[in-house]
Amino acid sequence: MRTRSVCLLLAATGALGACAVMPSGPSVMALPGTNKSFDQFRGDDYNCRQYAFGQIGGTSPQQNANAAAVGSAALGTALGAAAGAAFDGGSGAAVGAGIGLLTGAAVGAGSSYNAGYGSQQRYDAAYVQCMYASGNRVPVYGRMVNTPPPARAAMPPANYQPYYPPPPPPGYVR
Repeated sequence: MRTRSVCLLLAATGALGACAVMPSGPSVMALPGTNKSFDQFRGDDYNCRQYAFGQIGGTSPQQNANAAAVGSAALGTALGAAAGAAFDGGSGAAVGAGIGLLTGAAVGAGSSYNAGYGSQQRYDAAYVQCMYASGNRVPVYGRMVNTPPPARAAMPPANYQPYYPPPPPPGYVR
């Protein structure tokens, strides 16, 4: 019975940790540059994928997401077991480990999402920079507003005298 419970808890942890599925490459579009053949573009794409992969530490965003999920689940299990043992001895440690595993898995799902998508954003930024530097076109989305520079404030003439109205007479009530 105990082995079955542990297996179910591990399966639940795996299921929660696998919620973040990351793309296996760039999630941005790049187009061949002017006067570039498709073969040249494919070569640039391959080189830029390798460059971006190196920029995020040589691990894929999916690997980063999985590592964060497993790490949180393991930490939750250890803390839960320690808390359970401190409060109720041996049987409390098992219950605490189970609760810690579920809590760690739930927290791990959130940290998995953040780790994976943070890595994906860094990967995409490096890929875009490389493709642009290689002479390819990379559409950038966003609002681009062409605003004129701020107008200079007109200076008053040199002989300008500001008008200050006189103060109201004593005892004046409005």
